[in-house]
Amino acid sequence: MIEAARADALRELQRDLPSKIMDWSAEGPDRIFDSNTLFEYIDGGAEVYRAYNLRQCLSRRYVTADGPAIILDVFDMGTSKDAFGVFTHDMNGAVVRLGQDARFQPGWLSFWKGRFFVSIYTEEETHESRNAVMALGNGVASLIKQRGSRPAILSKLPTRGLCSDTVRYLHHPVVLNYHYYLADKNLLGISNDTDVVLADYREDGEVARLLLIAYPDVKTAHEALERFLKYYLPDVDHNGFAPLENGKWAGYRTYKALAAVVLEADSRGFADQVLNRVFEKK
Repeated sequence: MIEAARADALRELQRDLPSKIMDWSAEGPDRIFDSNTLFEYIDGGAEVYRAYNLRQCLSRRYVTADGPAIILDVFDMGTSKDAFGVFTHDMNGAVVRLGQDARFQPGWLSFWKGRFFVSIYTEEETHESRNAVMALGNGVASLIKQRGSRPAILSKLPTRGLCSDTVRYLHHPVVLNYHYYLADKNLLGISNDTDVVLADYREDGEVARLLLIAYPDVKTAHEALERFLKYYLPDVDHNGFAPLENGKWAGYRTYKALAAVVLEADSRGFADQVLNRVFEKK
């Protein structure tokens, strides 16, 4: 029954999708992919969607007689957390007031709303195709009635110095390694049972990259941090800091089942400041 409900959510949205947008009309039947068949459609990028627990993807192509094609992809991620997470995988582009968050890069609009992540791109950007992409985006967003909640761990990020466009929500080591390569092994025990957020901080010319991990319990957090320190930061001092080979600094701190790791900072002092801000209200 649960799987049927998941399928129904996408089918209901599919039923209401426009068959025509401005001078563009839907071409051929829609294509539907699941987590196993998505590789047939997105070669080299399917692993990211799988890492966010993709349920299904609907792809529809719009064509016009004298312009480039427009491709609409609607990804049913099952939960709003995963829809938001996929959206944060690429935060480049201009902020657009559409869905719950949206970005527009040349030829490509992406946004999330509810349990859905939506991608709309044109094979060649023209003034007309850009307008059509935006019109289609607004139309699809209006069809998704339910709004989603952002992951609670985002509230743990200190606001001072935060570079908001660098925030990435994840719960799979594949995604972490994409944005910051840590190791082939899953040293930090990142899984569907953990909530993770990665973000950069910048202040007074210094930069630090912070990783927050909410574990299901204190024991799991302790075991993961112990493994991480053994294999990644064996030279950590008694205050939780260690110099890196590139001249930068790493550090960590924990509180109950929450772990904060500065993967890289320009100085030990700035790493300490960022960690202090995470836990100053604890």
